[in-house]
Amino acid sequence: MTAHVQELRINLPHIELAAHLFGPEDGQPVLALHGWLDNAMTFSRLAPRLHGLRIVALDLPGHGLSAHRPAGCGYLLQDYVQDVLYAVEQLGWKRFSLLGHSLGAIISVMFASALPERVERLALIDGLMPYTTTPEEAPSKLGNALRAQLNLPNKRKPVYERIEDAVQARLKGVGSVSVEAAELLAERGLMPVPGGYTWRSDARLTLPTTLRLTAAQALAFLKAVKCPAQLIVAEQGLLVNIPGINELLAGLEGFKIEQLPGGHHLHLDDEAGAQAVADCFNRFFV
Repeated sequence: MTAHVQELRINLPHIELAAHLFGPEDGQPVLALHGWLDNAMTFSRLAPRLHGLRIVALDLPGHGLSAHRPAGCGYLLQDYVQDVLYAVEQLGWKRFSLLGHSLGAIISVMFASALPERVERLALIDGLMPYTTTPEEAPSKLGNALRAQLNLPNKRKPVYERIEDAVQARLKGVGSVSVEAAELLAERGLMPVPGGYTWRSDARLTLPTTLRLTAAQALAFLKAVKCPAQLIVAEQGLLVNIPGINELLAGLEGFKIEQLPGGHHLHLDDEAGAQAVADCFNRFFV
C-alpha cells in the first residue's frame, strides 16, 4: 500500500529531528517511535492503513536522517523521553497518542507513565519494558560501558560495496526482518561513503547502556500507565522470549493484549502482517 508521505524537520532546543508525516490534517495526533537502529520507514507499511490519524513518525536522535547527539552525550532512555516532550511541544500537541515499536514502545510507556495528562492512548508493537539489572550488577555494568566508550574511536563502521550487501547484513541483526523490510529500512538508513555505503546511525548506539533500571523500577513505570493501551505481541518476536513475560502480561491492568503471527517486525515484514496490526489498531483508535 502506498500513500502520500510528507518529509518533516523538527527543530528542538538541543537537536534537529527528521520525521515522516502521514494522514489527514484533522486526524487524531499520534507520535510514532521506531525501534533500536531502525528509522521512520518502519511505519511505511502500517501508517497508511491506520484510519483518521495524523501520524508523525520520528527518526529518533542518532537514527535515520535525524542529527546525532553532541560529543559527550549518550542515548539513555530518559533522554529519548525528553526528546518526545520537546517534539510534541514543537508540534503544538497538548494531548496525543503514542505508537511505538520495540525501543519506541519502551519510550512510549515511560513517557505515558511520567506525564499521564499528555497521553490519550498507547499503541505498542512487540515492546514494553527495558532490559533490567539487579542493584548488585550496576557497578560492573557501568564499568563495562565506560571501557566500551573509551574503545569506540578504534571501531570503524562497516562499508558495503553495494546496497544489497548492507541489506543482507541487516538480515543478520537483532530482531529478524524480511528482505523487503530490510530494504525499506536501508533506504533511509544508509549513506554513500568512499568505497560504497555505510549506516547513518550513530556508532554510540551500539555501546552498552551505562545504567539500567531495576526490575522493580521498570514494573513501576508499567503500573503508572493510566491511558488505554493496546500491545501487539509477535508470536516469533522478542517479547515472548523474556522470562516470566506471560505472568507479567496477565497482571497488567488497562492493557489490551493481542498476539499475532510474525516476527519482531511483523508490521513491516509483509503486507499481511501490516494489515493484521492495522486491523487491531483501527479498532483500538475508534
